[in-house]
Amino acid sequence: MSVPDAAATVAAVVDEIRSAVVADRTVLEEVTAGVLARGHVLLEDVPGTGKTLTARSFATALGLEFSRIQFTPDLMPADITGSYVFEEETGEFHFTPGPVFANVVLADEINRAPPKTQSALLEAMAEGQVTVDGETHELPDPFVVIATQNPVEQEGTFELPEAQRDRFMIKTSLGYPDAEGTRELIDRRADRDRPTPTVEPVVDRERVLELQAVSEGIDVEGPVRDYIAAICRSTRTDGRVDVGVSPRGVQRLFEVSRARAVLEGREYVVPEDIKRIAGPALAHRLVLTPDATVDGVSRRTVIDAVLEQCDVPAMDPQSTD
Repeated sequence: MSVPDAAATVAAVVDEIRSAVVADRTVLEEVTAGVLARGHVLLEDVPGTGKTLTARSFATALGLEFSRIQFTPDLMPADITGSYVFEEETGEFHFTPGPVFANVVLADEINRAPPKTQSALLEAMAEGQVTVDGETHELPDPFVVIATQNPVEQEGTFELPEAQRDRFMIKTSLGYPDAEGTRELIDRRADRDRPTPTVEPVVDRERVLELQAVSEGIDVEGPVRDYIAAICRSTRTDGRVDVGVSPRGVQRLFEVSRARAVLEGREYVVPEDIKRIAGPALAHRLVLTPDATVDGVSRRTVIDAVLEQCDVPAMDPQSTD
């Protein structure tokens, strides 16, 4: 598949999702970039903003098997990964896969479960497999976790551990719809004869794997790679940050910048791709100092400042021909 074909296909997927989901296209493209780069996505918003619908719509439009896990305070790790069940007829234990065995797994309200249960997703997100009672079980390919969470200020929520946050390639927010979007939501409810918008498959599993392969083949020139490294290093020296971007975070920014180029129909990454995706790809990985937290400094503010400080490399036109 060529890059222009991939860009057109991805645009069609986003258009299909927007037929049902009232959300800013930029946010949907951020989620799409995470999927193309074989990453996982965290959606944070207050209840009622369409997080669950968005995740389900992505699975449908991509033609992938979908599973939903509702995280609650009493959810156990085995409820996610599956467990061995004794069969009286055979006298043997048989593995019963949990809901994590799907292409797109919606981890709904992930921060309503305690950290021990949240960590049950760690191996799955990192390795594409789960280990139960010493036995390793491979997960389907592609495998994408789209997790939703409410702000930590909400009652009954737990802070996601740093290690868990770092597993997500993208963290973004749907936000409230604009005036036009809000009116659309009202019109859908007002006209009961009007069919509820639904999402239809645009591609299938094999096509998704092809799209991911196209993303992995995007060229990233040396100066652009240095730019990525400089941005991530700068987060570690900012006085407002206790813990900067990890080496894993550096790799994820590199990977998702290639996906961002695919969305633009380019065979190479330019600095603008990195600028557009750096916030969603890096901000959630930062641990701010107590003083910065008290002062109300946001992680996105730090990333914006770092982008302002780092020199943008000049692209050689001949190298991108």
